[in-house]
Amino acid sequence: MSVLLETTVGDIVIDLFTEERPRACLNFLKLCKIKYYNYCLFHSVQRNFTAQTGDPTGTGKGGDSVFRSLYGDQARLFEAETKPRLKHTRRGTVSMVNNGDNMHGSQFFITLADGLTYLDGVHTVFGEVSEGFDILKKINETICDDAYRPYQDIRISHTVILDDPFDDPSGLEVPDRSPEPTKEQLESGRIGADEKVDDTEGKTMEEIDEMIANKEQKAGAQILEMIGDIPDADVKPPENVLFVCKLNPVTTDEDLEIIFSRFGTITSCEIVRDQKSGESLQYAFIEFEKEEDCERAYFKMDNVLIDDRRIHVDFSQSVAHLNWNKQGAKPIISEKKEEKQKYAVKNTTRKDSYDLVYENSSGDERKTRNDKDSHKRHKHHRSSSSSDDDKRKRKHKVSDNNSSTRKRKERREYHSSDEEYKKKDKREDKKYKRKDRREYSSDEEDRRRNKRTEQYSDERRTKERKRKESYSSDDDKNSKKRHHSSKSEKYSSSKERRHERH
Repeated sequence: MSVLLETTVGDIVIDLFTEERPRACLNFLKLCKIKYYNYCLFHSVQRNFTAQTGDPTGTGKGGDSVFRSLYGDQARLFEAETKPRLKHTRRGTVSMVNNGDNMHGSQFFITLADGLTYLDGVHTVFGEVSEGFDILKKINETICDDAYRPYQDIRISHTVILDDPFDDPSGLEVPDRSPEPTKEQLESGRIGADEKVDDTEGKTMEEIDEMIANKEQKAGAQILEMIGDIPDADVKPPENVLFVCKLNPVTTDEDLEIIFSRFGTITSCEIVRDQKSGESLQYAFIEFEKEEDCERAYFKMDNVLIDDRRIHVDFSQSVAHLNWNKQGAKPIISEKKEEKQKYAVKNTTRKDSYDLVYENSSGDERKTRNDKDSHKRHKHHRSSSSSDDDKRKRKHKVSDNNSSTRKRKERREYHSSDEEYKKKDKREDKKYKRKDRREYSSDEEDRRRNKRTEQYSDERRTKERKRKESYSSDDDKNSKKRHHSSKSEKYSSSKERRHERH
């Protein structure tokens, strides 16, 4: 009860569980017998998971059971067998793909790793690989795209039944020979199964190096074409232009043209110079009218001494002067705007001193600016003088009203202290209320509150008494001063009267 699968990468032998899964094994054996699996693709290969095949369309959405050819379209799929339960514990387990609602068609897969037990109960195990584990390793290591489709086709080329315990159902048509593949089956859009991927087979190392260099050159040309540096990847530099380097900085275009003009007519001769300084970059391009003249100059002028310098001559590889207009990416060169000069030198004929002025400022504007500055200076002077007078007045006023302000301040302090006492009483009451709720009874709380109020009232009385005493002492002092000043005034007035009499 086994089947041999001949694939494009090698042969695989599958042993079938005919006693545990009789219906699935019957379907698989009869499909192999009618050559249904010939040229089927391994359309999904997931590394260390599964390799799926059995769909003649190669899309993973087709495939019919053998019972369709016997009983019609209503038997396209058959029901899965769940008992006894077989598990996906080993690498090489063969299972029928569940097409939905526990129904199977023709697709099956081979596991590529051990311990894929989470597939149990979903897909029906009906066999295992007994030979060809090295072929499974090759299939597992194949390169695939994001949809797990191999880039190079892997196909079942032929199926051979080694042992078949089941009789053929009535109406089963078995072909005499394997059918030829159709054009639709072979056109997968990928690398063919029989195509050689290794281009270096049968080549020497020199040929391989040359092939690699050509590939790199083509890849670089394609990149230059994409970014817009060259018009086409296959473009070639002109053959009538020479590249001359290692020139002396003093060599001019005219000198170089005179030297090279003996080989033929020159259409252009240009020494490349720095854009800002205009100094020579010591290389040039010389374009001849004919290619023959350019070749003769190349062979004759290499390593020639010009202006005490040994020059080097080669064919130009530049395509910068080619005229081309092609859609796509092109280098974006930002146009530099001419910046206006912010500052200008005034009176350039004078050598002793220079004044930097704004370029856009005219004589009238300078005059208005000077007038504004002088106005600001006068205003500042007036404000400073007025501020000095205000300071003197405030000082005099403070000295006159010193005694009255002191009294007002004391009254304010008294009232503020009284308000502070009130606020303090409220805070203390709240504080002790919280504590008394937990620790004391209502009677004790009343006694404590009365005691505190008496204490604070005594403190206020003492403070008020001291304040009154201080006011009374100040009034006595003021009265004495007034009395003394009145006596002195009376004495001075009497003295003046006596003096007038005499």
